[in-house]
Amino acid sequence: MKENINQIKKVAILAAKKAGEFLAQEFKNFDRTKVKFKSRHEIVSLADIGAEKIILNLIKKNFPDHSILSEESGKNRQKSDYLWIVDPLDGSTNFSYHNPFFAVSIGLVYQSKIILGIIYAPTLKELYLAECNKPSLLNGKKIKVSSIFQITKSLNAFCHSSKEKDIRRAVKYYQKQKIQGFDCRQVGSASLELAYVAAGRIESIAIPGAHPWDVAAGVLLVRNAGGKVTDFSGRQWLLPSYDLVASNARIHRELIRVLRKI
Repeated sequence: MKENINQIKKVAILAAKKAGEFLAQEFKNFDRTKVKFKSRHEIVSLADIGAEKIILNLIKKNFPDHSILSEESGKNRQKSDYLWIVDPLDGSTNFSYHNPFFAVSIGLVYQSKIILGIIYAPTLKELYLAECNKPSLLNGKKIKVSSIFQITKSLNAFCHSSKEKDIRRAVKYYQKQKIQGFDCRQVGSASLELAYVAAGRIESIAIPGAHPWDVAAGVLLVRNAGGKVTDFSGRQWLLPSYDLVASNARIHRELIRVLRKI
């Protein structure tokens, strides 16, 4: 790589923390009446926009030639081997009604390969970090996926895009899991739920219609913590993949069996 990865990591962590500090302050006095809807199921607020501005300004200042894909601003016009993938506030709905389960997510791709992932949950004071060929970390300490191999004992999360077809598939997945007696729930922040898979707090998350900005950083976290990430057919997850399921690897086959039917 042309760039110094340590300098890149330093800037990425700084951006996540500064955006997180901004969000933590906004969170204290947030007024839900000020949110706007991007679609029937997606909200955006001044908090999203403010956090994004902090992150993008730092990236552009330090790496002006890099490409950027951000949830609120879309993709810039720079052509580069480097692509930053940013979600300034993953869990906007949670944030809007003072649920502290939200995060900043920053991933970096080099020549189509995710090389850096940072997820920062400011209200929880948790910083997740993943680098190529290194263990995943939580506040500087190594984390790994859980060792649970019985799906009947697993904790499973799900999320979905705002498209009606993906909502229907998510509901169908939830129904199948609950009827079979498995614990399955929607917590509201895909990046943070991926981090929880990496940390062994839950066993899986399934996302019909996964957006890159929600999952890029978390994918590397899960993989580097010993987990598995694929599409719903069991093929390795790539940036163009539409669906995503991440797990501790031990229950992955059973998850794919269910997901292929939705």
